[in-house]
Amino acid sequence: MIGRRHLLGAAGTAGIAPFAGSRPALAQPAGARVLKMVPQANLTSLDPVWTTANITRNHGYMVYDNLYGMDAGFRPQPQLAEGHVVEDDGKRVVITLRQGPKFHDGEPVRAADCVASLNRWMKRSPVAQKLAEFVDELSAPDDRRIQFRLNRPFPFLFSALAQVSNSPAFVMPERVAKTDPFQQIRETVGSGPFRFKRDEFNSGSLVVYERNPDYSPTPAGTPSLTAGPKIVHFDRVEWQIITDASTAAAALQAGEIDWFEQPPPEIQQLLRRNRALSVEPVDPLPLLGILRFNHLFEPFKDKRMRQSILPAVDQADFMQAIVGTDPGLWERSGIFTPGTPLASDVGMEPLYGPRSLDRAKALMKEAGYTNQPMRLLGPTDILAPSAMTQVGADLVRRLGYNADIVLTDWGTTVQRRTSKETLDKGGWSMTFTSFSSFDFVDPSAHFPLRGNGANAWPGWPDIPELERLRNEWFVAPNPEEAKRIAGQMQRVAMEEVPYVPVGAYKSLTGIRRDLRDRVPGFAIFWNLKRG
Repeated sequence: MIGRRHLLGAAGTAGIAPFAGSRPALAQPAGARVLKMVPQANLTSLDPVWTTANITRNHGYMVYDNLYGMDAGFRPQPQLAEGHVVEDDGKRVVITLRQGPKFHDGEPVRAADCVASLNRWMKRSPVAQKLAEFVDELSAPDDRRIQFRLNRPFPFLFSALAQVSNSPAFVMPERVAKTDPFQQIRETVGSGPFRFKRDEFNSGSLVVYERNPDYSPTPAGTPSLTAGPKIVHFDRVEWQIITDASTAAAALQAGEIDWFEQPPPEIQQLLRRNRALSVEPVDPLPLLGILRFNHLFEPFKDKRMRQSILPAVDQADFMQAIVGTDPGLWERSGIFTPGTPLASDVGMEPLYGPRSLDRAKALMKEAGYTNQPMRLLGPTDILAPSAMTQVGADLVRRLGYNADIVLTDWGTTVQRRTSKETLDKGGWSMTFTSFSSFDFVDPSAHFPLRGNGANAWPGWPDIPELERLRNEWFVAPNPEEAKRIAGQMQRVAMEEVPYVPVGAYKSLTGIRRDLRDRVPGFAIFWNLKRG
């Protein structure tokens, strides 16, 4: 079992010919030093602090580095950091940078860059917002030292700095990091293993990264999640944005691409028949799907309306839409990632009990629903959210909602869900998305579990009891008490319904067998090699 001290990290058709004539022309088969992948979605935002979209997180790990990485056991390990000292009973922490790391513009990584980056990050990331409450001063005594002066010890400091997502504590040049955290950065310069080729970037078509020849990997450890040396074996990585699954599958079979990040179930069956390809879990732990409500406006401002949908939600429907009928690829879930210490059935009766559409309709009527309009916002071009949206659209129609179903590309969905406007001005009522396993391991980085109102993740629930329990969790004296508090949080969440868990699933990826040593967790490109 993972110790609590380590938890802060914590379509197409089946009968496709190998050479589908309708696909766009692609380059010749990938060379040994070029890797071509079809990513999970189009990259529309380049700022991994501004958005929680996983595609932007993945982009971030190409371009940026962190002071600390997180290994697969959810233990923080130095990256840009050489080491640290903790003094004054835990209230003074000094981190020393390694010598050598440089930004892509040739400038050395300085402590002032780290301080500016962390200050911006502490305005957006849930665990960083908590850290900020403990920080009296964050400074750079010189170019290699970062100093935290805390008002009281924060034992999760290094785990917070190693947070895998969302959003990681990426280090940017000071001039970039001074960007308002609620505005997107305009310059993509990091010190990470790849350089972003803005001159070749064409959103909706192509994203290109080149190996950073000046990259300085940590000399310590072994590659594990985001920890250890990040050794790059490809000179160039191309993300080919192909939204049609059958076209992407045909390109993978033909050797025109190397990796199809999220093939749908029927495509997975096709790829398994090709001996040159492997279909495997991208992460050993499951990803989690959620139904998110907008708490600002009716109908879901009223918690009785949020509660009313619970008897009608069958997690099996949502999960099978993502992974197919194989029962080994999904499981029911509560608030925390199945298979991790805080996962439990506490308070889950509203979702784990008998399913009843009629009961849900009766609760809607009791809550006063009288055909008020609602808008379901969702994507068409990313596997899990698209599949869940289709199931959700059918569900709200069967329940009798006056529903406006708005389907767009994923980038537009991500942009639109930030709107706090009313429906008549383009707002929304309900949306579906999924999160990586490490996002829901505990309350620290759990975006949808926050109840901090206007400062919460889109949906903006105002649930003071969740915030009170979260604060208690951070200072729990032992793992048993932490688990008890987490159970209380789950019980409150199922009563107040900031969102509805709709299950956990294994995300399968399709990759050529001549690629080896892939680091599990998400689409990671260091350590991966051909041969």
